[in-house]
Amino acid sequence: MADLPDLYLIADMAPDLVDALEQRFTVHRTDPPATTRAICGGGSSVVDAALIDRLPALEIIAINGVGYDGIDLAAAKARGVRVTNTPDVLTDDVADLAIGLWLAVERRIAANDAAVRDGGWNVPLARRASGRRIGIFGLGRIGHAIARRAEPFGGEILYTARSEKPVAWRFVPDITALAAACDVLILAAPGGAGTQRIVDAAVLAKLGSEGVLVNVARGSLVDQAALVAALETRGIAGAGIDVFADEPDVPDALRTMPNVVLSPHQGSATVETRRAMAALVLANLDAQLAGAPLPSAVV
Repeated sequence: MADLPDLYLIADMAPDLVDALEQRFTVHRTDPPATTRAICGGGSSVVDAALIDRLPALEIIAINGVGYDGIDLAAAKARGVRVTNTPDVLTDDVADLAIGLWLAVERRIAANDAAVRDGGWNVPLARRASGRRIGIFGLGRIGHAIARRAEPFGGEILYTARSEKPVAWRFVPDITALAAACDVLILAAPGGAGTQRIVDAAVLAKLGSEGVLVNVARGSLVDQAALVAALETRGIAGAGIDVFADEPDVPDALRTMPNVVLSPHQGSATVETRRAMAALVLANLDAQLAGAPLPSAVV
């Protein structure tokens, strides 16, 4: 049997996906050889120019996730290295979680659950979700799906994106104005230099004491210290957070706040979606090895 091509695995993957990779490749978890033809990573993985330069046989970087802000796309493109991700298949699950986090904050679902488990019954009043103005930062696939789910709640849908889209929802040109105009600010934009800490103290102040922040995008979008300060001083009413600045580290202050609902980066974490993501990763790798068109190429 011919030697299998080399693959550098730079993130934890589900056992079924690892098994499938090992059927196709010689998988390296450290010290990839110069003959490495493929890298497989997750949405938070980093592949910089130095790593690309170290691997002269590299052909493809296959990301098991929608985000690829940790990949040096310019370096990859200059070397002719293809980059793929797994869009579309995870859109619905991430959008579902965004709405779930928002409702959990407004209706105190996690806090009330904890109270009942501790033997309690009398809890503070929650807040109505229906009729709220929902602002969405980033109107790509996931942002669209969030907006569609939010519409039946009866409030206005607003959004900020790079440009105005042909949709019925109200376009707001920047995130500061969006925060001032909405009751719930949901982050669905990519990470990267252009959105680094874009939700800062000034944006949170515009969201205001009745506002709720939901982040299912990237932890890098939020100035985490400013968020903690806004929550501690009731500068905003609450937050639902699936992504953090230094995962898996979560500030102790956030862990103890009853007006915060936390999730360990679970946007795409359903059995069905993870299976579909794995299949798309393998389809991209198989296509590259066969010299066929890639199903979901970024570059």
